[in-house]
Amino acid sequence: MAEITSQIILDALKNVQDPETGKDIVAEDMVQDIVVEKYYVSFTLSVAGQSAEIRDQLKMLCIGTLKKLVHKDVIVRVNFAAKQAEQPETAQARKILPQVKKIIAVFSGKGGVGKSTVAANLAIALSENGAKVGLMDADIYGPSVPIMFGVRGERPMMKDVNGKGMIVPLEKYGISLMSIGLLVDEKNAVVWRGPMASSAIKQFISDVEWGELDYLVIDMPPGTGDIHLTLMQTVPVNGAVIVSTPQDVALADAKKGIAMFGQAQLNVKVLGLVENMSYFTPPELPDNKYYIFGKEGGKNLAEEYEIPFLGQIPIVQNIREGGDAGKPVMLSNDEIVKTAFREFADKVKQSV
Repeated sequence: MAEITSQIILDALKNVQDPETGKDIVAEDMVQDIVVEKYYVSFTLSVAGQSAEIRDQLKMLCIGTLKKLVHKDVIVRVNFAAKQAEQPETAQARKILPQVKKIIAVFSGKGGVGKSTVAANLAIALSENGAKVGLMDADIYGPSVPIMFGVRGERPMMKDVNGKGMIVPLEKYGISLMSIGLLVDEKNAVVWRGPMASSAIKQFISDVEWGELDYLVIDMPPGTGDIHLTLMQTVPVNGAVIVSTPQDVALADAKKGIAMFGQAQLNVKVLGLVENMSYFTPPELPDNKYYIFGKEGGKNLAEEYEIPFLGQIPIVQNIREGGDAGKPVMLSNDEIVKTAFREFADKVKQSV
């Protein structure tokens, strides 16, 4: 039997329609917690008040579809959970950026782990199948997006929307971009106290015409502080991706980020942890892996905190060159790195 993956299961379940609404159960966000162990598959269907008869019908539809489209011998366990009613404050938050379907925050506990590189390439990987994607650079003090997308020195246009002047994001490689680096001369340091930086971030939300987006990726500043609190309490973030490198000093700071998102005042779902700079693969030896900064530190941390491990991104010269040249590595011919980012993006989509 060929290897069965969570993505294969998810794709097959798109063919199952909710008997009450006629929509597929994946589009309705009913499928959760997919677990695959060889040919054993289990998942949970989040339902809201469906009768026992409808639940039994859904269960049989799911099992029949997976046996038909995945493998006739697959063993399927379908669990059910009650869908939580949306809280008033959550419903209020959804009025902000109502045309944006999913908002993903990319976070690192410390600088220098490649968070912005991961955010930029995640945005492009998410857009590969036609999804509309935006990238908000929320790092006020060290914006990287203008360099990584080759738009240094460019300025966004203004647009009148219902009598209010709105900033139109720049577009590059099909990604809508906004960064403080597009509004302030890069030669000038941004020396702002916390409240001023938080106010600027709020403007990126309220005064930018993002339009319809399938995903808005937010490149967060490193650490924990005012900007994180402002964003998480203002924007209906669907989940956060933690970026770390394998060595202990980076993992210690990643733990703080995991703890921060789980606190009551934020209560943001951690989609998982991705390990950047996991290993070095020389171009002339594509099958070799050299674990310069340690091995599987990120995977072990994810297991310790019981969060999904989203993958490993290698450290290769093309990633650095692409970032400096304004062309992210997802647009290069480096298939090894592109495959790593695509697999990472697939897991993010599944988790969110």
